[in-house]
Amino acid sequence: MINEKKKIAVLGGGPMGLAAAWHLLKQGHQVSLFEAGDRLGGMSASFDFDGLPIERFFHFLCTTDYDYFQLLEELGIADKLHWVNTRMGVFHQQKLHNWGEPLALLKFPGLSLLEKIRYATQVMYCKHLKDFSSLDKKTATTWLKNMLGERAYKILWEPLLSLKFYQFKEEVSAAWIAARVQRVAHSRQSLFKEKLGYLEGGSDVFLLAIEEAIRKRGGHIYVGTPIDKIQVEDGRIAGLVVKGETQIFDAVISTIPLPYVARIVPDLPQEDLQKLAAIRNVGVVTVKLKLKQSLTPYFWLNITDTQYGIPGIIEYTNLNPLPDTVVYIPYYMPQDHVKYSWDSEQFRSETIRCLRDVNPNFDESWIKALHISRYFYAQPVCTPAYLSTLPPMQSPIGGFFIASISYYSPQDRS
Repeated sequence: MINEKKKIAVLGGGPMGLAAAWHLLKQGHQVSLFEAGDRLGGMSASFDFDGLPIERFFHFLCTTDYDYFQLLEELGIADKLHWVNTRMGVFHQQKLHNWGEPLALLKFPGLSLLEKIRYATQVMYCKHLKDFSSLDKKTATTWLKNMLGERAYKILWEPLLSLKFYQFKEEVSAAWIAARVQRVAHSRQSLFKEKLGYLEGGSDVFLLAIEEAIRKRGGHIYVGTPIDKIQVEDGRIAGLVVKGETQIFDAVISTIPLPYVARIVPDLPQEDLQKLAAIRNVGVVTVKLKLKQSLTPYFWLNITDTQYGIPGIIEYTNLNPLPDTVVYIPYYMPQDHVKYSWDSEQFRSETIRCLRDVNPNFDESWIKALHISRYFYAQPVCTPAYLSTLPPMQSPIGGFFIASISYYSPQDRS
């Protein structure tokens, strides 16, 4: 990709941008990283939650996140990684049910025996799938209905797809769903135990370590520094325009959300600009609560009732033990949905209504703190043959490269 030692700019201070900067520095390049926001980390960035430093959006690790583990080793923080046997549940017809292991599936009242067998078959199929290309020709809804039947699809998958993708749910690729099932299935220690991981101290431990490593290698990091434009001359990168001034670079690697790319690189070929304009994403509004006591015994609780507007509840402290219970409530939706502009009090009321149904003992007095975070481009809508709809990673503009979680499709981990 980049062989000679060059002066390179990396755009975006999320995990992908930081990792790219680190690897380029190890190869001997001069690297400057630019982050438009007020902190590094992207969706993994932390904040002070009533005295507790914690991620704005929930994060967990699976046993197959090998590249991340290697990075932790290089940074000398692998000892901060911990594994926990977690539990999964489902809130169905106003009742809590265990989920995620054979006995729970057999006892689940919402499905017939045949539907349960078909569901187990689907999970095993995804777990051992090596080539996603055939599934990438199908939509998730068509494939799931064929695998599970119409009724089981409506119970298990339709609410989750509807509450994450709304009007785009019929367009999501089957390969994207299968990859998500596979990643979690591979984290099962056995048929009866799911093992997930977390970093002691949260993602901030990783972010601080890699920031320090980059600076020690001579890399430069500029936070709160949006790019005005990428300068192009004679068909190749000439530099960046930052705060009205041009800085010279030999190459630029963009790791920012794809919809932002066209704004700063208007010199891309028209075909690539059209592809970027056609990309769809959904946003997320995440409500975080610090509670005096536990809400459920589950780390992950799927919600099958669409009246609540959320696909699930993540009780983070059932993975990472902290002094107080921490719960994440993610509201995914298109950015033009009326709910995306709700104020904090509206989300608070909606959340409390759901929590009272999930746990009838829940009382508002349990709430020690509540915080709401929004992320505009949280999840790409990965359609069938999604990679073919994206512009090339190695741009026709010499020295300009595009990296994004979208290019990992059907996976969606950076």
